[in-house]
Amino acid sequence: MKKMSKLEAVLWNIAFPGFSQLLMGHYIKGVLFVVLEFVMNVNSRFNQAIMYSFLGEIEKAEAVIDYQWLMFYPCVYLFSMWDGYRSAMPADEKYSFLPFVFCAYFVTVGLMVSPKVTIFQIHPGPVFLPMLFLIPGLLIGFFIKYLLAAKLHTK
Repeated sequence: MKKMSKLEAVLWNIAFPGFSQLLMGHYIKGVLFVVLEFVMNVNSRFNQAIMYSFLGEIEKAEAVIDYQWLMFYPCVYLFSMWDGYRSAMPADEKYSFLPFVFCAYFVTVGLMVSPKVTIFQIHPGPVFLPMLFLIPGLLIGFFIKYLLAAKLHTK
């Protein structure tokens, strides 16, 4: 079983959910994450929407995407990252799940509201708006983690 850093675990799972689990020898979890990512990606037509979005064809991205399938994606994707991180983190680290959880919440909400949101006359669509919603998810998750850790240290 390979030992890896927290950063390496997260980066492998950003590349493809399940990769850090496979590298660490957690084969059942790794294969499950890979299969789930593949099934959700194909059924939501996410890669096609990503391609259209990066080409600036947001309307085509919205037309091709299956929102019902894609709404599973943020939770599985971020849980895979969290699981890889957790496998590499020290046992005494607390509340590290909070940024991952809040990112999953916010990205999912960003996806749901993406058809209706325009920012400065730019319509980010179903790929870029959820990516933007990742930022407040991270900030709130880290803030709550900090508050909880600070409260425990004062007792």
